[in-house]
Amino acid sequence: MSGTVFKAVRGDITKLTDVDAIVNAANTSLLGGGGVDGAIHRAAGPGLLEECRTLHGCRTGEARITGAYRLPCQYVIHTPGPVWRGGRYNERELLSSCYRSCLELAVEKGVRRIAFPSISTGVYHFPVEEAAGIAVRTARKFAREHPGKLELVEWALFDDRTWQIYADEMEKSEED
Repeated sequence: MSGTVFKAVRGDITKLTDVDAIVNAANTSLLGGGGVDGAIHRAAGPGLLEECRTLHGCRTGEARITGAYRLPCQYVIHTPGPVWRGGRYNERELLSSCYRSCLELAVEKGVRRIAFPSISTGVYHFPVEEAAGIAVRTARKFAREHPGKLELVEWALFDDRTWQIYADEMEKSEED
């Protein structure tokens, strides 16, 4: 047992006050976009974009970390998720790599409480049921392999359906 608490919350990731870092479902440029990415950039203010410009992008499945600026946390961890193309182009492995890369950076920086959105399930069309399974299994495995490093891993989910899928996945994975 890792001692890490896993939970799903319904709400806006940019307003969470119980975490040290939030994860941005970014595009590979890291220069802002729509959905969660745009909301995070708007809430953080122009300093986030300025710092992201110095990073020169990020490959799908990898992660980069910045300050959080006007957000109520310390860091933003940016990760470009895979675009779903039917599952034949390593999308599952790339999505798992997103979560692992974010958690590795978090632990390196001493982040003990982290929140994720549902990476790749919006405009990138990754099936949410499958994405939730990958997300929760990857995070639980990481926490088991790094006991005592993470206090809280949570998903901030925008709609009731996605929240329910993640909550069900967490309950199911507890039994595994």
